[in-house]
Amino acid sequence: MLIWIILALLFMSVLSACGNLAAMAPPTLSPQAAQGRAQFEKYCSRCHGTVGDTIIVGPSLAGVASRAGNRIAGMDAQAYIRSSIEEPGAYTVEGFPEGIMPPNFKEQIPPENLDMIVAYLLTLK
Repeated sequence: MLIWIILALLFMSVLSACGNLAAMAPPTLSPQAAQGRAQFEKYCSRCHGTVGDTIIVGPSLAGVASRAGNRIAGMDAQAYIRSSIEEPGAYTVEGFPEGIMPPNFKEQIPPENLDMIVAYLLTLK
């Protein structure tokens, strides 16, 4: 009988843990941010990771939406992210060499795709 009680408690704890995982699932992306994720994969993921402190070539963008608004005084997160893509030499993240991001990257991304990428990166909190 004791074994059945232990098994039942174990089963309930596993179910409880699964419920907590569902509560921690990432938010559903807006259509623009979802398209931005695909554009990020196309243009940015070769050099930037979005998980933890993963460094591929450039800095990880995990949590960029939370950090971006504090990088340059007077610049909000959206403006900083856009500026970092359009003018990559304007600010270099500490620990990375200047000029690592191509200076003409803006010309490689159509403006509407850039809007989508920025929308996606603003979800990475």
